[in-house]
Amino acid sequence: MATIVDVPQGNRIAAGLNRVLSGFLNFLVSISTAQSRVRQIEFLGALSDEELAQRGLTRQDIVRHVYRDAYYI
Repeated sequence: MATIVDVPQGNRIAAGLNRVLSGFLNFLVSISTAQSRVRQIEFLGALSDEELAQRGLTRQDIVRHVYRDAYYI
């Protein structure tokens, strides 16, 4: 037996608005995270090979290092 619940119109509008705002905020967070990672890659890319070696990195490891928390590379 199915139960039908009548949701007042105001609550549906609020729920829809909440979904839209939540999606927009998630989008802004993802942009900010991406910009931070790009800046970190640029910073590490500007270091000399010796400076990278002091950090335990090689040039080919820079992207893997920056995205180490996001991907299992």
